[in-house]
Amino acid sequence: MKTEKQNHITRKEAISKLGKYAAITAVGTFVILNPLKAQSSSPPDPGGNPFD
Repeated sequence: MKTEKQNHITRKEAISKLGKYAAITAVGTFVILNPLKAQSSSPPDPGGNPFD
């Protein structure tokens, strides 16, 4: 069983883990929201304003 001291991490370790998570999240977000891919997969514009 873990003691209470083993559950704590240092500030340096926490920042390191957070940095890795942030980098992975940024890459994932860029891939998912890549404007060129989103534009190529969207349907073509039918043209005209439907409210005119």
